[in-house]
Amino acid sequence: MMGQLSSGQDRLFYSFNLEDHIPANHLLRSIDQCLDLNELRHYLADFYNPIGRPSIDPELMIRMLIVGYCFGIRSERRLCEEAHLNLAYRWFAG
Repeated sequence: MMGQLSSGQDRLFYSFNLEDHIPANHLLRSIDQCLDLNELRHYLADFYNPIGRPSIDPELMIRMLIVGYCFGIRSERRLCEEAHLNLAYRWFAG
Protein backbone atom coordinates (compact mmCIF):
# COMPACT_ATOMS: atom_id res chain seq x y z
CA MET A 1 0.00 0.00 0.00
CA MET A 2 1.29 3.39 -0.95
CA GLY A 3 1.10 6.27 1.44
CA GLN A 4 2.95 8.21 4.07
CA LEU A 5 5.57 6.29 6.04
CA SER A 6 4.88 5.72 9.69
CA SER A 7 7.38 7.22 12.12
CA GLY A 8 9.05 3.88 12.98
CA GLN A 9 9.51 2.63 9.44
CA ASP A 10 12.36 4.94 8.41
CA ARG A 11 14.74 3.26 10.91
CA LEU A 12 14.59 0.01 8.94
CA PHE A 13 16.56 1.39 6.03
CA TYR A 14 20.08 2.75 6.21
CA SER A 15 23.11 2.94 3.99
CA PHE A 16 26.16 0.87 4.81
CA ASN A 17 29.58 1.47 3.32
CA LEU A 18 32.13 -1.20 4.19
CA GLU A 19 34.98 1.22 3.48
CA ASP A 20 33.86 3.42 6.38
CA HIS A 21 34.05 0.58 8.91
CA ILE A 22 37.69 -0.43 8.38
CA PRO A 23 40.09 1.73 10.45
CA ALA A 24 42.67 3.73 8.51
CA ASN A 25 45.52 2.15 10.47
CA HIS A 26 44.37 -1.47 10.00
CA LEU A 27 47.09 -3.91 8.92
CA LEU A 28 45.08 -5.07 5.90
CA ARG A 29 44.79 -1.51 4.59
CA SER A 30 48.58 -1.21 4.64
CA ILE A 31 48.99 -4.53 2.83
CA ASP A 32 46.32 -3.62 0.27
CA GLN A 33 48.20 -0.43 -0.65
CA CYS A 34 51.32 -2.45 -1.49
CA LEU A 35 49.64 -5.47 -3.06
CA ASP A 36 49.06 -5.46 -6.82
CA LEU A 37 47.43 -8.62 -8.15
CA ASN A 38 45.96 -7.16 -11.36
CA GLU A 39 47.97 -9.39 -13.68
CA LEU A 40 47.49 -12.58 -11.64
CA ARG A 41 44.40 -13.87 -13.51
CA HIS A 42 46.04 -13.28 -16.88
CA TYR A 43 49.26 -14.99 -15.79
CA LEU A 44 47.41 -18.07 -14.44
CA ALA A 45 44.80 -18.34 -17.22
CA ASP A 46 46.67 -21.13 -19.03
CA PHE A 47 46.50 -23.36 -15.95
CA TYR A 48 42.69 -23.30 -15.76
CA ASN A 49 40.57 -25.62 -17.88
CA PRO A 50 37.62 -23.96 -19.67
CA ILE A 51 35.32 -26.92 -18.97
CA GLY A 52 34.13 -28.23 -15.65
CA ARG A 53 33.19 -26.48 -12.45
CA PRO A 54 34.34 -22.88 -12.02
CA SER A 55 37.38 -22.56 -9.81
CA ILE A 56 38.08 -20.20 -6.95
CA ASP A 57 39.28 -16.80 -8.05
CA PRO A 58 43.09 -16.86 -7.71
CA GLU A 59 43.23 -13.28 -6.41
CA LEU A 60 40.67 -14.11 -3.72
CA MET A 61 42.61 -17.21 -2.73
CA ILE A 62 45.90 -15.30 -2.43
CA ARG A 63 44.26 -12.54 -0.42
CA MET A 64 42.63 -14.98 1.99
CA LEU A 65 45.90 -16.88 2.46
CA ILE A 66 47.57 -13.57 3.34
CA VAL A 67 44.84 -12.91 5.92
CA GLY A 68 45.36 -16.38 7.38
CA TYR A 69 49.10 -15.88 7.58
CA CYS A 70 48.93 -12.40 9.12
CA PHE A 71 46.39 -13.32 11.78
CA GLY A 72 47.64 -16.82 12.59
CA ILE A 73 44.65 -18.70 11.19
CA ARG A 74 46.05 -22.09 10.22
CA SER A 75 42.88 -23.88 9.16
CA GLU A 76 41.21 -23.04 5.84
CA ARG A 77 37.86 -23.95 7.34
CA ARG A 78 38.46 -21.59 10.25
CA LEU A 79 39.59 -18.90 7.81
CA CYS A 80 36.29 -19.18 5.94
CA GLU A 81 34.37 -18.94 9.21
CA GLU A 82 36.35 -15.87 10.24
CA ALA A 83 35.76 -14.23 6.85
CA HIS A 84 32.01 -14.49 7.45
CA LEU A 85 32.39 -12.62 10.74
CA ASN A 86 35.16 -10.07 10.23
CA LEU A 87 34.37 -7.07 8.03
CA ALA A 88 38.05 -6.24 7.49
CA TYR A 89 38.67 -9.68 6.01
CA ARG A 90 35.73 -9.23 3.64
CA TRP A 91 36.92 -5.79 2.65
CA PHE A 92 40.44 -7.07 1.93
CA ALA A 93 39.13 -10.02 -0.08
CA GLY A 94 37.09 -7.69 -2.21
